[in-house]
Amino acid sequence: MKQSLTIVKVGGAVVEDEAQLESLLAGFGSISGRRVLVHGGGRRATQVASRLGIESRMVGGRRITDEAMLEVVTMVYGGLVNKNIVARLQAAGINALGLTGADMDCIRSHRRPLKDGVDFGFVGDVDRADATALSTLIESGVTPVMAPLTHDGHGTLLNTNADTIAATVATALAAVYDVTLIYSFEKAGVLADPDDDSSVIPTITRADFDRLVAAGTVAGGMIPKIENALAAVDAGVSRVIITKATAIDGRSGTVIF
Repeated sequence: MKQSLTIVKVGGAVVEDEAQLESLLAGFGSISGRRVLVHGGGRRATQVASRLGIESRMVGGRRITDEAMLEVVTMVYGGLVNKNIVARLQAAGINALGLTGADMDCIRSHRRPLKDGVDFGFVGDVDRADATALSTLIESGVTPVMAPLTHDGHGTLLNTNADTIAATVATALAAVYDVTLIYSFEKAGVLADPDDDSSVIPTITRADFDRLVAAGTVAGGMIPKIENALAAVDAGVSRVIITKATAIDGRSGTVIF
């Protein structure tokens, strides 16, 4: 029988709000069994870039990452945000270790090709995660805290979507553990009415997703989030839950299956 593993992905909006982050980390600390935390930090990167006079450019919700922006996201994601979370977890008695995909070669990716004429720069599309390296850390009592940075194996770091990292890690580790993947953000789940936090859709299947997208109920950044969730379930992840950062105990939110 596989041991349980919970992977929590937390978005940048939560990371940058002290009250939400404190609640998230408290909830994370109360999760029983083995754990992994994956974090974003895009808003902080935008703030730091602005202070440095570097323009932030987005296409379809994805950040264009030139050389200057790659330096910013490396500093912010791999340094400022990651190490702050690690320090907070250590203070809570959780033996955490901050990682990028380059550390232990745990996540390898390739540079995103041109898409519709758009050059995203140093943005990575994930090829694979190393379940052996990660499970070795986990079984030694370490809680990985993963920043949204990967590498190409040729010495280049790549800015990589945190939702995708979480799904890829969950899929790789599903061969070893009974994995629950939790996407936590500022909403209570996938909402039927984006202005009504009580309108949580309790469950979504592949058929439901297609219907909800066609109706416009699911749109924008929620589409790739649910696509990642469905792909993870198809690849062996036991369950995916989309929920509020203050409710990561698995008792509420939207369950994807």
